[in-house]
Amino acid sequence: MIRLVLYQPDIPQNAGATMRLAACFGVPLDIVEPCGFALDDRRLKRAGMDYIDRLALTRHASWTSFRGSAPGRIVLLTTKGDVRHADFAFRDDDLLLLGRESAGVPKEVHAAAHARIRIPMLPGLRSLNVAQAAAIALAEALRQTGGLPR
Repeated sequence: MIRLVLYQPDIPQNAGATMRLAACFGVPLDIVEPCGFALDDRRLKRAGMDYIDRLALTRHASWTSFRGSAPGRIVLLTTKGDVRHADFAFRDDDLLLLGRESAGVPKEVHAAAHARIRIPMLPGLRSLNVAQAAAIALAEALRQTGGLPR
């Protein structure tokens, strides 16, 4: 099953919105810690609403512990991606990895990714909100693999 992965998120509202997204699509979410906030933050709960109770969430103490348990292909969403998300052939065991809002991911995480994809944007714009990027890529991945809810 496709999974969303947040690498050391630092904005609770974005993490909450991504939790809500994962719950609504029935997709598990992994959080690679440390986070830039407490996971019981009221802003996270407000963004996630009551959907968080329906979420399959796995927390990992570090990148190393996540890598040791990663069950599929790591697909990194990055503005430096090699291929557009809509041109990428997703598989149903992909792990869609999103970096920190403030810093992305370090070089060793880039190097560990099996694929690096990007969401096309107009020239001169830096990046999308991480929760928006997660929604765009997840919808395409689920569409391609037949995993969209009925």
